[in-house]
Amino acid sequence: MTNESPVSPSAPAPGFRPQARKPRGFPDRRFDALTAETRLLERIAAVYSSWGFERLETGLFEYADALGKFLPDQDRPNEGVFSLEDDDGQWIALRYDLTAPLARFVAEHFDRLPRPFRRYAFGPVFRNEKPGPGRFREFLQCDADSVGVADAAADAEMAAMACAAIEAVGITRGDYVVKLSNRKLLNGLMADLGLDSGPAADKARLIVLRAMDKLDRLGETGVADLLMAGRRDESGDFSPGAGLSRESAEQVLGFLRAGTGAADRGAALAELAPLVGPHAGAEGLRELMRIDEVLTGLAIATDRVTFNSSVVRGLEYYTGPILEAELTFAIAGESGAPQRFGAVGGGGRYDDLVSRFRGEPVPATGFSIGVSRLAAALAALDQAGETAGSDGPVVILALEPGLTGRYFAMAAELRACGAAAEVYLGSAGMKAQMKYADRRASPLAVIVGSNEAAQGIVTLKDLKLGAQKAREMTDHAAWRSERPGQFEVPEAQWAEAALAILGRSPAR
Repeated sequence: MTNESPVSPSAPAPGFRPQARKPRGFPDRRFDALTAETRLLERIAAVYSSWGFERLETGLFEYADALGKFLPDQDRPNEGVFSLEDDDGQWIALRYDLTAPLARFVAEHFDRLPRPFRRYAFGPVFRNEKPGPGRFREFLQCDADSVGVADAAADAEMAAMACAAIEAVGITRGDYVVKLSNRKLLNGLMADLGLDSGPAADKARLIVLRAMDKLDRLGETGVADLLMAGRRDESGDFSPGAGLSRESAEQVLGFLRAGTGAADRGAALAELAPLVGPHAGAEGLRELMRIDEVLTGLAIATDRVTFNSSVVRGLEYYTGPILEAELTFAIAGESGAPQRFGAVGGGGRYDDLVSRFRGEPVPATGFSIGVSRLAAALAALDQAGETAGSDGPVVILALEPGLTGRYFAMAAELRACGAAAEVYLGSAGMKAQMKYADRRASPLAVIVGSNEAAQGIVTLKDLKLGAQKAREMTDHAAWRSERPGQFEVPEAQWAEAALAILGRSPAR
């Protein structure tokens, strides 16, 4: 028996009490996390906007057939997506990413949009995949895309803009790198492996690409297992392999190693050139040369954007240059051992996605940043002051029922000056109200009891200063007698004094 709530919309049985639990992979986020993510989005969006990209917002649901490769050959299209049947009998699904909705939007409004159409978007995306540590089914992305330009200069722009966005949120140079490759190089490699045509080759090619994309996480041994017979992970789940011979698997691993230690982008291309096929591979090399030209013009050196053949990007729709933003600093892993933080974003060229709707070539390229993961990275860098939550509201303590109207007037006075403020509306005493202010991360408590009202004063308690002084004082009796951070001001001057503590100016 499982302890599941009824899925039927009918009324529950008498006395039924649902269990308070959330679905796996769907995080709850409170003030600090939400504030950090909002600040990141604002900074990233400011970069995208300054580069000439306009904001676009699409709905959370799309028709399932608009998701392209994510629609499986099953009666119910639920592989990888969360889907349901609409009242008109058509399947709709929560968006898997922000790119498929863009492709649908461009195709739908094709004749009315400027080309190239340069847009950015941010919001939650949903993936019906196995959740795990740091891996969620719902998470935030922030994308920028350019639709309608085939020149690889647009791909170079994406790499350069990714650098600007990462630096804008507080990641310093040397703590990140944008790695760039080209799917056409991989196409040349696939042709050499005999995986360039046919249903069986298509299936094996996808397994190979996904195995290559896991090099950082699994290492060469794990990738080799997936290239050949398959691999069983720590949980016991088995992933079938691509069925390559050991010789072919070594050829793939040799390709992944090429250029990784090169001194600059030109040297990396020189190492890659003899390992790719003469047609698609050569075209891919020419595009990377074009990208290098643009990046050099932007004074972006190899320490910020490098060519690296181990970049694969697992999604099928990439057709040309592909890129991945990786943070290079180490954090403590689950075992306590240091490990690199890893990727926080990626993207590439997807020239066939809009074409699914239009039946004609429509080139496109884009880049996506995982906002939640980037927030976690900044927290790991101990930049909470820059990206974590702000202070909570000022709390006006409610100590006398007869002064309720006055309390609300005081809160309104602070709000008029741009400060967040609230009146405590519970039924607890002063000690519990102060604890409430603490839990709200309030910077200031305002106290007006019967004594203050009779004397025409207001007591202000600077909670941040009080906490700091409390950490510095070792004598508990002295702390109680001195009450650090707490002082009285005349009633006529209370708002000005409160705003000074908050670092704000009175309204004019």
